[in-house]
Amino acid sequence: MEKNSKLKLANGMEIPAIGFGTWQSEDGDEAYNAVLTALRLGYRHIDTATAYGNEESVGKAINDFMKESGVSRKDLFVTTKLWNGDHGRVLTEKAIDSSLSKLGLDYLDLYLIHWPNPLKFRDCWAEKNAESWKEMEDAVKDGKIRAIGLSNFWEHHIEALLKTASIKPVVNQIKICPGQSQRKLVEYSKKLGMVVEGYSPLGTGAIFANEFMKSLSEKYNRSVAQICIRWSLQSGVVPLPKSVTESRIKENLNVFDFELDAEDIEKIANLKCDIKLARNPDEAPF
Repeated sequence: MEKNSKLKLANGMEIPAIGFGTWQSEDGDEAYNAVLTALRLGYRHIDTATAYGNEESVGKAINDFMKESGVSRKDLFVTTKLWNGDHGRVLTEKAIDSSLSKLGLDYLDLYLIHWPNPLKFRDCWAEKNAESWKEMEDAVKDGKIRAIGLSNFWEHHIEALLKTASIKPVVNQIKICPGQSQRKLVEYSKKLGMVVEGYSPLGTGAIFANEFMKSLSEKYNRSVAQICIRWSLQSGVVPLPKSVTESRIKENLNVFDFELDAEDIEKIANLKCDIKLARNPDEAPF
């Protein structure tokens, strides 16, 4: 694998094997500079969301980069997501158009339903997901979106969606890091033909203090962050590391010239680490 490696999606598209995450990057200079730096260093896959509140800054960085570099839009992969209050056909259509406008783009490469069971629609979540999905399918037919998928969906949410979906989801984006491998959900999603993306691949500070992870850092002469990202890649997961520091943005991409032993991959997958686990989507208070 190399930094320009790609995975094939079920619809025939290709998705870069590593993405740049923007969750908790503040709108304005912070998000703009982080994304522009990432693109200049070689990232070609940018992940944002309506809920992050930074689509305008992310979009400005993308467009400025294309102007300065000559890199064409088709060589970039941009993802954003439908927020919880916008489920249902009418609101989903408005949300898609709003994201396109804020990003300053003619189309999105990937659009995800961010959470399957929002508090606002907790008594009718499956129906609302189906309505949003139909609108997303129409947006694909209209050329606004190239691919559609899911985020934070568990097995029963996916099963409910597939009952009415005409276009099958090509991605499930979930939290994956040492200490939370979510193997069952990953295997289930892959079996249905989805590529799995892993957000928060570096977990929390507890991973960096873990003695086993520190021993791997010494063994491979790489940072703990690089070990985490490489583990995701070798596990067949698309990691979405986030940083606003240039040196770390560069470091997080420099993971294609070494390989973890199979034994270490297994140990990382089963690591016991005091991290903040992903929320139960049926109990999330938003």
